[in-house]
Amino acid sequence: MKKYKICVYAISKNEEKYALKWYNSMKEADEIYVLDTGSTDNTVPILKSLGVHVTTKVINPWRFDVARNESLKLLPKDTDIYVCTDLDEIFLPGWRQELEKSWDNDTVQAKYRYNWLLDKNNKPKLSFLYDKIHNANFEWKYPIHEILKYNSAAPRKTIILKNVTLNHYQDKSKNRTSYNPLLELALKENPTDLRCIYLLARQEIYNKNWDKCLELVKKYLEVNPHSYYIQRATMLRYAGRSYRNLDNYNEAKKWYEKAIKTAPNIRDGYVELAMLEFSQYNYGNTISLLEKALTITENSLNVINEIFAWDDTLYCLLSESYIYAKNPTKALEYINIALTMNPDNKKSQQIKQDIELIIKSI
Repeated sequence: MKKYKICVYAISKNEEKYALKWYNSMKEADEIYVLDTGSTDNTVPILKSLGVHVTTKVINPWRFDVARNESLKLLPKDTDIYVCTDLDEIFLPGWRQELEKSWDNDTVQAKYRYNWLLDKNNKPKLSFLYDKIHNANFEWKYPIHEILKYNSAAPRKTIILKNVTLNHYQDKSKNRTSYNPLLELALKENPTDLRCIYLLARQEIYNKNWDKCLELVKKYLEVNPHSYYIQRATMLRYAGRSYRNLDNYNEAKKWYEKAIKTAPNIRDGYVELAMLEFSQYNYGNTISLLEKALTITENSLNVINEIFAWDDTLYCLLSESYIYAKNPTKALEYINIALTMNPDNKKSQQIKQDIELIIKSI
């Protein structure tokens, strides 16, 4: 196994509660570099005491791509492999060995499992593939939700590290009000970039700005009606979700059906349409859609995956539907699965009690 010089780099601001744990997961690297963008807590002293190379620079106006590129400049020229993380992210032990075992001189980038959301027991709730390990031929692009841009004519050989996992522990106390302006700036700078349109539409979903989201879906389809099918299916679902919240059942159903037709191998469309049908008391349709969703057993680890397609939501909804369909045996089967996945769910506990009462009364 060839020995490579591996350096970790990151940006930070007021991360003192994460600094030590982050360092301990990153210290398998040869060197660690941090660009601190203006901490007022003990982040910088803690990192320096651990031997981390820390440089302070305020980025104004703030852009994530500028900050990432400034942090990238800190690494020595003889670095072979660059590993970008944030201080609220933790590698599971052994990541360096796996990286060196899989990397070769033709490799330019590596993907690995990223657990973006974990439950209180540290079990993954939402995961996808991340790709922030790379060689020298990259720079960061976009003011927010930045990605690595490849700057070489050489083939872009990317490997998947099956045994490398990065866990994310988001600091929910941080102010993220700047996200919308930065997303709007990204779209202004790249008006026909489908990724920028998609990301702003996703933010409008979070903000419950349904009409704005529908405008962005229309723009997305006008720019390219034949885009990457998973992202396109997600935009179609966003239209369905917007119409659902605008109390337009027929339009919502139409858009959800388009999403399913576009990506029939992805669970999310079936589950969202099932939620819509359940809200309209169409329990037969709900059951049919959810049973179809369960035949899709492979999680694509795509960034657009929804939590509700893979957690206990599906089973809980199936159980309720089977109650109304007067099949308590199937209802009990599915609520037991839901409780296995999430035993503390009060709603599921109540549903099980109701089912058991129904069965006793038969």
